[in-house]
Amino acid sequence: MKFSIEKAVLVKAVAQAQSVVERRNTIPILANVLIEAEGDRVSFRATDLDTEVVDQAPATVERPGATTVSAALLNEIARKLPDGALVNIAADSAANRLTVQAGRTNFSLATLPREDFPAMASTEYAANFAAKATVLRRLFDKSRFAISTEETRYYLNGVYMHVAEEGGAATLRCVATDGHRLARIDAELPEGAAGMPGVIVPRKTVAELKKLLDDDEAEIAVSVGETKIRFATPTITLTSKVIDGTFPDYTRVIPKANSRRLEVDAADFARAVDRVATVSSERSRAVKLALDEDRLVLSVNAADAGAADEELAVAYADEPLEIGFNAKYLQEIAAQIDRENAVILFNGAGDAALIREGGDESAVYVVMPMRV
Repeated sequence: MKFSIEKAVLVKAVAQAQSVVERRNTIPILANVLIEAEGDRVSFRATDLDTEVVDQAPATVERPGATTVSAALLNEIARKLPDGALVNIAADSAANRLTVQAGRTNFSLATLPREDFPAMASTEYAANFAAKATVLRRLFDKSRFAISTEETRYYLNGVYMHVAEEGGAATLRCVATDGHRLARIDAELPEGAAGMPGVIVPRKTVAELKKLLDDDEAEIAVSVGETKIRFATPTITLTSKVIDGTFPDYTRVIPKANSRRLEVDAADFARAVDRVATVSSERSRAVKLALDEDRLVLSVNAADAGAADEELAVAYADEPLEIGFNAKYLQEIAAQIDRENAVILFNGAGDAALIREGGDESAVYVVMPMRV
């Protein structure tokens, strides 16, 4: 195998593949990236057995072939090569070596045979559809913060993507929750997605997917099966196993009868929560909201650190209410709100609050209260 490739192209392709590789590996081949050169393209493939990414890059291929080399090492070398350099890469299968040459710089790296590289089993996909990068980015970016990190509740360690009914119309919906807060984001159902099975997309896959969605104009081909999901652009394909579990019935925790309505500037609210939470204890991070007519007082009283309060002018015309929340949860939800105003609906001091962006019901957040 022998080919030449531009440094910038190599860096982007290898970085994308390398990010899937686990840092600690008991199986040596899984630390490697599979390089396959053919025609006028080179593909870089990496896997951790649950997730696989393939990045296709344009190159001048002199001799087709394939080999595997340390992903972390190749990534580090590619980044350190001179900007604008043309990189010449050649594999010597007899000596199990890969040479990387740019200008006067030469590297000789150990390789492992391509035959040892695990191939992800092919699968039948029940639904295939295309979605704009902006649509998928909104669905996953606005829900990912609520993914649980508790390994014991593994079925919450991802985003539940499924088809749902809302107002008599079918929508593509992403939901994530950790039991303390919940995000439910809807988008128009793309053509071809109606027969899609509901799947839980793992946290790592959600993080990798973000890198595919940089280009606002890109169309992403999505394929969904019972056990796997695939996202593809013309140059990058991300395939992942889905979490084998049943996502709980989240509709039961979304309040239906919260009638006390608070409207507040989302950015002002987030900054005020951040300021008063400075003195909160690291363990509880509790902040109290005291609501009165067109007035909200945020306060924190930490016995070991001190106290803080801040008053905000808001739109509120219901009965006075005092309720406590985790400051971090309020900040994370406020950060998702694109519109100027956030609408927060309360019931009582011991009930969950529902938050949305103005009158937009396609993005709904729920946060559980805490005792303060």
